[in-house]
Amino acid sequence: MAQEILAPLAGKVFKVYISVGEKVEEDDEAIIIEAMKMETPVFAPCSGTVKEVKVKEGDTVEEDDVLGVIE
Repeated sequence: MAQEILAPLAGKVFKVYISVGEKVEEDDEAIIIEAMKMETPVFAPCSGTVKEVKVKEGDTVEEDDVLGVIE
């Protein structure tokens, strides 16, 4: 079952640590979002294989945007 990585807040994607096909463990740091000069890590919600990465560094995201999918 696929699970989405959601943006916890609006901001700019500062760093992407995951790539398609990569295996991740639950709570691995997947992406960092920068907002108001603060960096907020976004963690993998489950263990699995990264099926899709929907953002790249420099993208602007809104709260609850889908950043990636883990299967």
